[in-house]
Amino acid sequence: MSDAIQQLCRDSSIEWHRTLLGVSEAIASHRDLTELFRDLAQRLPRVVHVNFVSLSLHDPARRMMRLHTIQANVPADIVGGHECPVEDSPGGLVWQTQQPLLVPDLAEERRWPSVTGLMQEDGINSFCVVPLTTAVRRVGAMGFASLKKEAYGEEDVEFLQQVGKQVAVAVDNALHHQDLTHERDRLRLLLEVSESIASHRDLGELFHDLAQRLPRIVPFDYINLVLHDPTREVMRLHILAVPVPSTISPGLELPVDESPGGVVWKTQQPLMVDDVMQERRFPKLIPLLRENGVQSFCAVPLTTALRRLGAMGFGSLQRRAYQEAELNFMQQVANQVAVAVDNVLHDESAQSAQQQLTHERDHVRLLLEVNNAVVSHLGLDDLFTAVSACLRKVIQHDGSGLVLYDQETRRYRVHVLSFAKNESFIEEGRVESDCRTPASIAITTRKPAVFSEQELKDLCSESPVAQHLIAEGVKAFCSVPLLYHDRALGALNVGRRREDAFSPEDIGLLSEVAKQIAIAVENAQAYREITELKDKLAKEKLYLEEEIRTEQNFEEIIGESSALKQVLKQVEIVASTGSTVLILGDTGTGKELLARAIHNRSERRGRTFVKMNCAAIPTGLLESELFGHERGAFTGAIAQKIGRFELADGGTLFLDEVGDIPLELQSKLLRVLQEQEFERLGSTKTIRVDIRLLAATNRDLAAMVTDKQFRSDLYYRLNVFPIVSPPLRERREDIPLLVRYFAQKHSRRMNKQIEQIPSETMAALSRYHWPGNVRELENLIERAVILSPGVELHVPLAELKAPAREGAQPVTTLEAAERDHIVRALQVANWVIGGPTGAAAKLGMKRTTLQSKMQKLGISRPT
Repeated sequence: MSDAIQQLCRDSSIEWHRTLLGVSEAIASHRDLTELFRDLAQRLPRVVHVNFVSLSLHDPARRMMRLHTIQANVPADIVGGHECPVEDSPGGLVWQTQQPLLVPDLAEERRWPSVTGLMQEDGINSFCVVPLTTAVRRVGAMGFASLKKEAYGEEDVEFLQQVGKQVAVAVDNALHHQDLTHERDRLRLLLEVSESIASHRDLGELFHDLAQRLPRIVPFDYINLVLHDPTREVMRLHILAVPVPSTISPGLELPVDESPGGVVWKTQQPLMVDDVMQERRFPKLIPLLRENGVQSFCAVPLTTALRRLGAMGFGSLQRRAYQEAELNFMQQVANQVAVAVDNVLHDESAQSAQQQLTHERDHVRLLLEVNNAVVSHLGLDDLFTAVSACLRKVIQHDGSGLVLYDQETRRYRVHVLSFAKNESFIEEGRVESDCRTPASIAITTRKPAVFSEQELKDLCSESPVAQHLIAEGVKAFCSVPLLYHDRALGALNVGRRREDAFSPEDIGLLSEVAKQIAIAVENAQAYREITELKDKLAKEKLYLEEEIRTEQNFEEIIGESSALKQVLKQVEIVASTGSTVLILGDTGTGKELLARAIHNRSERRGRTFVKMNCAAIPTGLLESELFGHERGAFTGAIAQKIGRFELADGGTLFLDEVGDIPLELQSKLLRVLQEQEFERLGSTKTIRVDIRLLAATNRDLAAMVTDKQFRSDLYYRLNVFPIVSPPLRERREDIPLLVRYFAQKHSRRMNKQIEQIPSETMAALSRYHWPGNVRELENLIERAVILSPGVELHVPLAELKAPAREGAQPVTTLEAAERDHIVRALQVANWVIGGPTGAAAKLGMKRTTLQSKMQKLGISRPT
């Protein structure tokens, strides 16, 4: 029995050594690890009960154990590729401890449930794992499994360790060879990438070529290019290369922080997402990836030595499709692609800049040509022809035209510029009412208006113009307002028979052209008006400038008396009628103010108010002043003169002191009033005018008619609506208001401050009979303001006690009055100038000011 056992042991030992020799032969004959393990699965059962042989390799970068291959000699479902953390797998334990692991009964094993569960599904009941370690490194672990329980004893484990030592060297050599092969393939592919970059200037073609080449090293189902937009701070999907249709398309934009490419662009670090289903970042992008079946993806930065461009991404329909090696390789690819992208972007930028410069050159040239047309053509027809020739050089169109808007009639007039094949969309000179047209919309909104074919159809119910455009096949129409100093003069219209014909650049150029045309239209219209009314406007300008230089009282009428209210009521009644008004009243009662009030309340208030004092003009010149004269009409008439009637055309003519017009001139005045026409002196040309006549006098015209000093027919023509301006003595309740008003008016002019008027002064002023009326009152108050040293108004009431006698000395000048006032103050102060009781303090002025006035007025202390 003992001999038999010994013989059996010797036979077993021989078989083990024979099997180990066979393992060596298998290792020598198989370079591929899968083939090697398939051979081992057939050889080992001769000496050991083995149904499964597996190889698990350690991934140091990710601290994972990867089931590289598993071979069986029985039907099984386990396949390679499974990964587990080092701590969660039997192979990981063996790799860490470098000790063999024996599990005789899998049913009693509680460790590594995820791994043992898969084993039990294939019927495994026991297994053994031995380390795969060389003299240089720990490679991983080799597993042996059996469908039998307690299939392995200590001798079996020792034998399997010997097998593992041989296999470890083979695996290490195979991995080293695989690494060299991969490195060679990577370098070769990087060279191909470089050649592809050199041969493709178009990024789309480049990425299409990369999508064909790169999967030899890094498998992916899509590759993309994402670029950073610095102006809008977004990441834009520039290129997407996919083998199948995708709902994600180029042009997709995401904020920097919500895009994987944006995170990579900011951090300059690669990004890898193993499982899209578990990813919680990027809420806008992840749903799109899931929708397209993407399970994992990576992104690497696209960066040159000068700037960060964006990111290059690639993804897979499989989870955990990428490892650190693939990521590093794609970063190398991205470094080359970044240079290509940067070059292309520079080229595109240069081309864009060149195109922009070309456009700007053409635009500037067009604007210069339009400007030349503007300055060289004052007539509208010539201007339109010149502008049309310029416009067609830059903007393609089938028809163009101008619409001018008349604000008074609220109508639009069409002026055709040019049309292809001598056609015309709109009839030249057509007049449209104030309806909704493309031009009216642009004019109303004061912004360029662009219309598609459908929008033109929507306008057809309201606009005959839109109907014509649709009938002519216009599919795109642009109307740009002609604005001049915030005033809409019309619109520049351009139409095409092609959709989407006008770009924002075209609209901007048309707006610039419209500005030039607006100036030209304004100049042309002004030129036409100037040609027709040049002489009249020039003379009217001179007259108005003279009126501005002349001190006038344009203040409102002051007073609340019943007499004044009755007069103002008459003014309100007659103002809007256009009838002739005769204003009667004493000198100084404000007849001119009443005339201006009538004019300002009439429909002619926006036109000229021309006045003339008939008593202030010599009789020989009165006719020339009224009707004008031609050059050479009489001695001294060296130039043509426009008369007051002609100046007042369309407005109001006020003839003050009309009773002083001589009899020989009254007949001509009557003709103008009746016929509204006259001739200048020295001319036979009849001039028609449209004026309203207001006349005023302080004389009794009825008595003058009786005395045959005034024509009765002219009197009746003037006396259509007489208004009597009441004297101040009949408006005594208005005197306090007038006093305060004139005091404030003149104190402001003299930089003084009058705050108090003594009650006795006001009573005295109210009692006075005022033969000079309001004019006399104003003159007195002005003198009082001059003489008042402080805030209280000091009125020289002594001047009101008695009227000036005939032949008496004239009233002293203001300078003399001021001198007397200063002398009296000096006498009261005993000729002391400074100090609290000095004359300067009494006069309410500085000592230096008083000394200056004394020197100016020649005041000195008597000796």
